[in-house]
Amino acid sequence: MVLRIALSSHDSVGLGHVRRNLAIAHALSRSLPALTGEQVTGVLLTGQASATGFAAPAGWDWVVLPSVTVGEGGYRSRHLAAGIDRVTAMRSAVVAAVLKEFGPDLLVVDRHPFGVHRELDKALRQLRAQRPSCATVLGLRDVLDRPAVARAEWRALGGAAAVREHFDAIWVYGDPTVHDITASGELPRGLHDLVTHTGYLAHGRDAAPVEVEDPFVLTTVGGGCDGAGIAREAARAAVPAGFRHLVVVGPQMPESDRASVRAAATERTEVVESVPDVLGLARRAAAVVAMGGYNTVCEVMSTDTPILVVPRVDRRDEQRLRAVALARAGAIETFSPSEADARAIEDFFARRVGDRATRTGIDLGGLDAVAPLAARLIADARAGREVLAHAV
Repeated sequence: MVLRIALSSHDSVGLGHVRRNLAIAHALSRSLPALTGEQVTGVLLTGQASATGFAAPAGWDWVVLPSVTVGEGGYRSRHLAAGIDRVTAMRSAVVAAVLKEFGPDLLVVDRHPFGVHRELDKALRQLRAQRPSCATVLGLRDVLDRPAVARAEWRALGGAAAVREHFDAIWVYGDPTVHDITASGELPRGLHDLVTHTGYLAHGRDAAPVEVEDPFVLTTVGGGCDGAGIAREAARAAVPAGFRHLVVVGPQMPESDRASVRAAATERTEVVESVPDVLGLARRAAAVVAMGGYNTVCEVMSTDTPILVVPRVDRRDEQRLRAVALARAGAIETFSPSEADARAIEDFFARRVGDRATRTGIDLGGLDAVAPLAARLIADARAGREVLAHAV
């Protein structure tokens, strides 16, 4: 038999959602065959065409949906000259058709249980009706948002009952001793019994070889759509003697902002749009400055490289809450954007170059946890189908 897995992410801002799913896909492909005796194949549903530049595991393929973005007015089409209702209807139809024909044994939806404007409703109802043996998982990052904001979002979705109707389990990709969304009020009480904390998805990520001249320090701002300010301050920072500075601005940074970062760069600072692999760079860097996105933080925490996290503080409070919690645990340093000027970044590089970070006492093994969790869910779902068949 072959296990069929679908991982879905809505991907309106940055690459964080799909990168998280991609890490999970690699982990499942590595470990599920030994646990189940079955080959693994899968699809990665994404709203970011640039995601296909990342290598999918053998036996997996990408399904790219029409892309959306979000601004002050809410969601809108990123490229098509079409209203958001038409674009989400297209996305909904594609997802439903793919899942119907693919017939997954496991579906993992990242962060937003029903997608953009409830675009996943049709696919989720279809799976429950036509393929009840498919185990369904809602994957949540370690931090959602301020509790009041998170509670309002869950209410708008229909609360715990609406989520329970379509999902068998909730995986929280974090360590509850660092931050616990069940204790903070970010998750409805009616969903607490579905939750398993996996640990951070840190150790076990694949890293590609990188060609860069040592020694160097690194600044990365993820996709780059809102990282220009931090990138400019980092580019202005003086580099420790004997070191180079690589500033990765991200493929989604507007060209005008990229130009301003390049103009700010000091001697021995190189500004590039993107790199094949941030993790490979983080492992070799003497120190890292980054925003507080989940994947970047996990990648650096899987190394012993010191990191200064400058979190995004508009739109959501997620990155700030994560940075504060991890700094309290001793895993990172953090400055607010107002504090992280060029002088502060210079001081961080000067203090930490030649130093190493220790991150003991934090569960960084989430990628080792997901395959056993998936194997049990799939087995339980199949057993439930057999019981139902015998009852009929």
